Amino acid sequence: MKELKGKVAVVTGGGSGIGRALAAACAREGMKIVLADVDEPGMAETARQIGGDVLSVKCDVSKGEQVEALAQRAFERFGAAHLLFNNAGVAAPGPTWTSTLQDWEWTLGINVMGVVHGIRAFVPRMIAQGGEAHIVNTASAAGHLSVPGSSSYCVSKHGVVTLSECLHHELRVAKTAIRVSVLSPAFVPTGIGTSERNRPPELAATNPLAAPYKAWAQRAVDSGKLCAADVARITLEAVKSDTFYIFTHEHTKSAIEVRFADILGGRDPTNPVPHGKTPSEAL
Repeated sequence: MKELKGKVAVVTGGGSGIGRALAAACAREGMKIVLADVDEPGMAETARQIGGDVLSVKCDVSKGEQVEALAQRAFERFGAAHLLFNNAGVAAPGPTWTSTLQDWEWTLGINVMGVVHGIRAFVPRMIAQGGEAHIVNTASAAGHLSVPGSSSYCVSKHGVVTLSECLHHELRVAKTAIRVSVLSPAFVPTGIGTSERNRPPELAATNPLAAPYKAWAQRAVDSGKLCAADVARITLEAVKSDTFYIFTHEHTKSAIEVRFADILGGRDPTNPVPHGKTPSEAL
């Protein structure tokens, strides 16, 4: 989809981070923007920064009925949706054996079911509206690797990768003009490390051994060489060139090569953390 001006972009997780940067990049292309987030002040700040024609909708993407209402609002306001970013995401670090059920429910609810709900709410409408459209599902480098202390996050992001691949095949078989990309950034300075600020109280029970893993991840996030605006720029370039796998950090590919060499060679998996340390040891 090379021409974006005048079209409609929907961005979940649009109140901060990569979501805000994606909305800003789309606004610069002359697109109309629909923001979705549970963070209403964050969305208001995004709308203030980007200007233009913006609709902000409070939406918990883990709730299917709220994403359906988001789609209804978007089509009532703009009559179409051409570019959908299923971007909202959270992280709950810590060892697998002490991860709480609430950690799993919260992470999978937002990171996986949020994408599922976005697809279910928007794809039928995109098919009905006809013409070109594009869906970008935000995974992560963690969607292709297995990082110690990040099992719920990695599981959720691996799920987004295969979900996106399945959707790509299905839309091609159905002969639609809807294209799909899966975005897999590595560490980027965003608010992902403090995503528990929006964690619902009924899912508040967190991993008791999370602290060292969270500290390591925050250091890695803070030291990211690319910013959210860089990720957004790369992503829109990929949309225009119809690129399915969007890797913003080249080193991700070499780590994936190692992983698949281990799989095909029948070896134990290589720890993708530098020097083979656990996050607590790497601090």
